[in-house]
Amino acid sequence: MELILLQKVVNLGNLGDKVKVKPGYGRNYLVPQGKAVPATAANVAMFEAKRAEYEAKAKALTDDAAARRADLEGVSVSIKANASTEGKLYGSVGPRDIAEALTAAGHKVSKSEVVMGEGPLRHIGEFEVLIHLHADVEVPVKVTVEPEAA
Repeated sequence: MELILLQKVVNLGNLGDKVKVKPGYGRNYLVPQGKAVPATAANVAMFEAKRAEYEAKAKALTDDAAARRADLEGVSVSIKANASTEGKLYGSVGPRDIAEALTAAGHKVSKSEVVMGEGPLRHIGEFEVLIHLHADVEVPVKVTVEPEAA
């Protein structure tokens, strides 16, 4: 399936690129999310007519993400969780907990922007968690998991 990208997609291409993808990926994700359109002659002409508009929108999104990155630089957040005496949590700290803690600290972050490559946190301590704000913009945030007072 051949598509024209309407925005930058990680590991696929940039705005305006014609890419070949598997039909399910294009039909079920890229097109419904508004990230791409089928590469028909009419869509190519429509894209070329609106290229400046798409580029301005992409630049605005990148600038907004860069401003949010500057706001999140060096931020650390503390989360209290129920833990054993050895430091193992009864449960875990996941993306939702981290997003809620950052939002409570005054930094608007959604759950889908929190990237935890090694899975949820299951021990007390300090961890670096990556916040993925845009295809080009990521910022590390320090998360401290502390035991709750009994």
